[in-house]
Amino acid sequence: MSTQESRKERINRGIKVRSDGLYALMSWRELSYLTLPRFIMIAGMLSLPFLMPDMYWQRVISIVCIYAILALSFDFLAHYVGLVSLGGAFFIGTGGYIAGILNSYFSIPPFLTVPLAAIIGGIFCTLMLLPCLPLKGVYFAIVTLMYPLFMARVIEAFDIFGGTDGLVGIDSFSSSFAEQYFVIGMVLIFLFGLRRFVTTDRGLIFTAIMDNDQAVKASGIDITRYKALAVFIASAMGCMAGACLTHIYMWSGISQFALDFSILPIAATVIGGSGTLVGPILGCLILVPVSELLRDFGTLRIVFYASILVGFILFKSGGIMEFGQRKYEQFERWTKI
Repeated sequence: MSTQESRKERINRGIKVRSDGLYALMSWRELSYLTLPRFIMIAGMLSLPFLMPDMYWQRVISIVCIYAILALSFDFLAHYVGLVSLGGAFFIGTGGYIAGILNSYFSIPPFLTVPLAAIIGGIFCTLMLLPCLPLKGVYFAIVTLMYPLFMARVIEAFDIFGGTDGLVGIDSFSSSFAEQYFVIGMVLIFLFGLRRFVTTDRGLIFTAIMDNDQAVKASGIDITRYKALAVFIASAMGCMAGACLTHIYMWSGISQFALDFSILPIAATVIGGSGTLVGPILGCLILVPVSELLRDFGTLRIVFYASILVGFILFKSGGIMEFGQRKYEQFERWTKI
C-alpha cells in the first residue's frame, strides 16, 4: 500500500476514557497494562542497591535520590503551581545545616534530625520566601536564586556554624543499607504522594492559580495562602534531602548552597519530561551517573551537559517520559484514505 493512498493514524489502546486520570477497566489484562509501569518503577528503584554492589556506585545511588527529590519539588512548584524556583540549593543548605546543628550541638540521632530538619527548614524557607510570593515568572526565579548566595555569604562573613570549615563529626546513618533504602523510600513516597495530591481539590486549586490566579482570587480564595502551602511542601522536601545529604557525608558546609543543587534538577526535569513528576526522576537517573563518569574531564563535563540539554530541547522537547508514555499508550497503523 503506497503512502499516497494511506495515512498513518494513532490509536489509543482502549482503556482511557474522558481524561488522563479516569480509566475503564474491564479485565485483568487492562489492569496489568495500567499497573505495569508503576510496578517496574517501584521494583527498579528498590533493586538498585543490589544491581550496584560496588560501594562507590551505591553512594551515587543515594546522591541520585537526593537530586530526584529536588527535581520533584521543582517540577511540582513550576508545573502545578506556576512558581519557577531556582532555590534548590537554598533548600538543601537549610536542611543540611539544621540537621547538622541538631546532631552536633544537641546530639539528636539522624532518624529524628531528618524529619525535624524537613519541618523546621520548610517553615523557615516558607517565611523567607513569603514576601516574594506575589512575584511571577522570571522575577520569582531570580529572587529564589539569590537566597543560597545570601545564606552562604552570611555564614562566611559572620563565621557562624563552623564558618568556611562547616560542621564536622556529624553522625551517619546506621548502615549503607539503611541510608540507601531510606532515600529511595522517600523518593517513592514523594512521587506517589504528589501524584495523588495534585488530583485532589487543593491540587486543582494550585493548577487554577497557575492558569489564572486573578480568577481564583476573584472567587474568594486566598491565593497567597495556597502558594505558601505549595512552597512549604516543596521546601520541606528539599530540606529533607539536604538533611540526608548531611548525614551521608557526615559534614555540613556552605558548599551545600552551591548552584549545582539548583541547576541540575532543572536539567533533569527538561530531559525526563516536565509536568510528569516521574520524568525528573528519570532525568536524575541519567544525569547524575553521567556526571560521575565524566568527573575526570573536570569542568569540560559542562559541555556534555549543555550538549545533552540542547539536544533534548531541540528534538525531544517533551522529554523522555512524554515520548515513552505516548508510545506505551498508543499505537500507529496505516489506514486507507
